Amino acid sequence: MSDATMQGSETKGVSRRRFITGTGSLLGAAAIVGHAPRAWAGVRAAAAPIGSGAHVPALVIGTGYGGSVAALRLAEAGVDVHMVEMGMAWDTPGADGKIFANTTRPDDRSFWLRTRTKQPLSNFLGFPLDKNVNCRTGILDAEEFGGITVYQGRGVGGGSLVNGGMAVTPRRENFGAILPTVNAAEMYATYYPRANSGLGVGTIDPAWFDSADCYQYARVGRKHAQRSGFPFLFVPAVYDWDYMKQEAAGTVPRSALGGEILYGNNHGKKSLQKTYIERIRATGRVTISPLHKVTTVTPAPGGGYTVLIDQLNTGGQTTVTKTVTADKVFFAAGSVGTSKLLVGLKASGALPLLNDEIGRGWGDNGNVMCGRANHLWDPTGKVQSSIPTGGIDNWDAGGAFAEIAPLPTGIETWASFYLSITKNPHRARFTWNAAAGKAELDWQTAWKQPSIDAAKTIFDKINRKEGTIYRTDLFGTYKIWGDHLTYHPLGGAVLDKATDNHGRLHGYSGLYVIDGALIPGNTSVNPFVTITALAERNIERIIATDL
Repeated sequence: MSDATMQGSETKGVSRRRFITGTGSLLGAAAIVGHAPRAWAGVRAAAAPIGSGAHVPALVIGTGYGGSVAALRLAEAGVDVHMVEMGMAWDTPGADGKIFANTTRPDDRSFWLRTRTKQPLSNFLGFPLDKNVNCRTGILDAEEFGGITVYQGRGVGGGSLVNGGMAVTPRRENFGAILPTVNAAEMYATYYPRANSGLGVGTIDPAWFDSADCYQYARVGRKHAQRSGFPFLFVPAVYDWDYMKQEAAGTVPRSALGGEILYGNNHGKKSLQKTYIERIRATGRVTISPLHKVTTVTPAPGGGYTVLIDQLNTGGQTTVTKTVTADKVFFAAGSVGTSKLLVGLKASGALPLLNDEIGRGWGDNGNVMCGRANHLWDPTGKVQSSIPTGGIDNWDAGGAFAEIAPLPTGIETWASFYLSITKNPHRARFTWNAAAGKAELDWQTAWKQPSIDAAKTIFDKINRKEGTIYRTDLFGTYKIWGDHLTYHPLGGAVLDKATDNHGRLHGYSGLYVIDGALIPGNTSVNPFVTITALAERNIERIIATDL
């Protein structure tokens, strides 16, 4: 791409500037101080979770990017907000003194309600990687549908807890295909800069990159890309680069250089806990109930909405069901969570006026993974930073942008590894299976072939130039492509279709979608900056007109 910028308890009464039911349709990250493992400096769980019978002016379902933006801006506008999060708070160290488990040593903190891990790379050098773990409400959900596994973050901070941190703003010329009803000039002049500032986005020092052992793998990827005629791009990320330099110098505990990413990062990564949610805490108007799952939203007889919420224990069992009233409800449970909830509410009759666009337009952001086996004279390094910071662009010619990703195994592998984002045209739909009592997705595994074909426009050429081959030991026996998964679910409640052009759900005043469900399936790059920027745009209009 052309440049480096692709990408309390129960509410204490009604706010003085409450939302009126029935109205019409930036600070960088907190500094990391000290070297000892610690709980997050960000917002803590409410001293007591939301109580049954509570009334809240604004209820936000989910604490990821869209939900955090909405909660912060509502609170700054004087609205009291309660956030409901299905996952845990992730603010207390475990027995090992760390909040999060290491990527190479998964335990019961690692996966959401699984007795066996389901890692994206299932094999290595012929050996299976998955292991048995205790079933717990861990941080990473590998949610299986008929044709795809969708990886999602579970906890206060949502996907920001488990993603690779690549904070990419799409090229402006691609934006019309991403969100055709949104004014691109406003997004690039106002909302993308606001999102990048709020997220604490920064770009690696190129000189340090060129000398750091931990980015040898990325330099090999750069060399191979450039020798085959592809541009290599430094990509911004949400990591404290000064902290990473100290990791390399051995003066602080290793985090990115210790392979921490897939199940959380204990130190240097600027997740939402350290950015938006830190600012949310400072408003004094927002409380959060972790381990709470919304099951029903329906219009309340006296106005607003009646919301049923299950409180969970760490085994995933419901301990109590609560009834709460909210003037306004913001759906921010992620593309999958929001879509499943809305299709269920429509099918059950709780929200029958939702239109037929609910559940449609879902896509995987064209995700496909692969590895290449390099020659012995191209080692990729024993120590690899878990934060990727470079990519290969062939979007215009071949429909693929490839993140040069780490394989933080702690041993030399002579392997290059990639996560590609591609122009995959296929879109799936969530529907409600009444007999099974759950939402289903009609994605087909064969729909990944356009993504494989697009990725091959990069890696076939590199292999020919370098005389190398694809790895066949990473995703199963003799399987080249990681075509069974996505890290970037998008769509299911598409902007200006299931909602109006600012996320108001059709059929109901006071119900909003504010997360990745609004984006129809693809952003051309890693999506969280676009999700954040769109939420900034939408909540600004909602506050101005609906408050």
